[in-house]
Amino acid sequence: MLEWIADPSAWVALATLTLLEIVLGIDNIIFISILVSRLPKAQQPKARFFGLGLAMGTRILLLLSISWVMQLTNDLFHVFGEGFSGRDLILFFGGLFLLFKSSSEIYHGLEGEEEAAQSGGKAYGFMGIIVQIAIIDIVFSLDSVITAVGLVDNVPVMIAAIVISVLVMMLSAGTISAFIDKHPSLKMLALSFLIVVGTVLIAEAFDVHVPKGYVYFAMAFSLAVEAVNIRMRGARSRKLGQEPVHLRKDLPD
Repeated sequence: MLEWIADPSAWVALATLTLLEIVLGIDNIIFISILVSRLPKAQQPKARFFGLGLAMGTRILLLLSISWVMQLTNDLFHVFGEGFSGRDLILFFGGLFLLFKSSSEIYHGLEGEEEAAQSGGKAYGFMGIIVQIAIIDIVFSLDSVITAVGLVDNVPVMIAAIVISVLVMMLSAGTISAFIDKHPSLKMLALSFLIVVGTVLIAEAFDVHVPKGYVYFAMAFSLAVEAVNIRMRGARSRKLGQEPVHLRKDLPD
């Protein structure tokens, strides 16, 4: 089982797959960070840990049941001559869920009412957010595992890449959450990215392949432009002595 350690090509595959898993996990981190920001500060680290732990567990379980995962690509039924597999259904409903949640977050961030009393709703809010994270983890994990299987044929290498990538995400999730929470315009941009990702998932369900490179390039370019805007707004606010704008943080029903 550990023979791959002495194989240089396995290490190259491990490094490549780990980097790819981190890139594919960016949208997962953004989604978790935005949901977790609605919790009280004391609960946020625990929710991020649970959320990313669920992501790692889901990926490993799917990887260990790889024969079942690959069967999900077989058509279950046909509609107007178009075949739909288990993977297509998961991507379709996962994309719809992502579109709904992102749109709801944008609406409530701009129009929602401020939270009044903090008591009574914390446990429900925490568990509700964990459930939402678990749902979207399944969608992102399925795509991630299928990608991993297409690149590497060594299961221990794939598991090692998943564990390393999730550990990196755990270390960086707090910083990413704080940065997104500090800059409302960046949060809106991140939610817009998730709408794009949800649309791409639905398109994939109908066998309309959208190259991920285009999506990630658009994300990187938009983030670079927004980073310049953040610096300009920060400099202007410091000069005028203005307080930064904050989005509302009510938890949508």
